[in-house]
Amino acid sequence: MNDLRHLLASLVKAALMGEDRASLLWREEARQSHARIALDPATVASLKIDGMWTLAVGDAEAPEFRDAEGQVEFGLPALCPFGLNEITDPDLDIDAAVERIRKSAATG
Repeated sequence: MNDLRHLLASLVKAALMGEDRASLLWREEARQSHARIALDPATVASLKIDGMWTLAVGDAEAPEFRDAEGQVEFGLPALCPFGLNEITDPDLDIDAAVERIRKSAATG
């Protein structure tokens, strides 16, 4: 799995988790993926973020994670709530990104 897909999947998992400790672990995963992307944003520049989002949502909603989910009860948006420029920004706020996903899922 490439870093962009892993970052997005980790953000979604952090947003879906009902338990704070589990969410914090996924946020840390997201921070690590984001750090690698921020070091060399060119590695993801040619990727289609909406396609990566679709794959990442599928990864995050895998059956093995369903028991731990519980924060968001509505569907996630079909299109990525972030632009590639936001994801590659070295100052991306992971906690704010998780909240954006929660809000976009809560409102559809």
